[in-house]
Amino acid sequence: MTTDAPIKPHPSPKQYVQIAVILAVLTGVEVGLYYIEQAGVSSRIVYPTLIVLAALKFVIVVAFYMHVRYEKSLIARFFTVGFVGALMLYTVVLGTFGVLAALGG
Repeated sequence: MTTDAPIKPHPSPKQYVQIAVILAVLTGVEVGLYYIEQAGVSSRIVYPTLIVLAALKFVIVVAFYMHVRYEKSLIARFFTVGFVGALMLYTVVLGTFGVLAALGG
């Protein structure tokens, strides 16, 4: 008797292209945010948005291109724990260098 969830079908080549287009659009938004900041928009808006977009892109790549979404839930948990740990470390480093205080956090 197994407790594994039913196997999900892998994306088709068309879906992989759609995911790549979504990632390209998100990257375009990130580049646009850089130029918006250069135009004088507050970094209090730009930096948190860039961090959220980077995290979203990471999750999309891990879920689809690394096939974690289609593996056993234990593997997904390992990636989740690693991702949360990386976010905590990133927050500590930003706090250490005063970036969070400069952003009003």
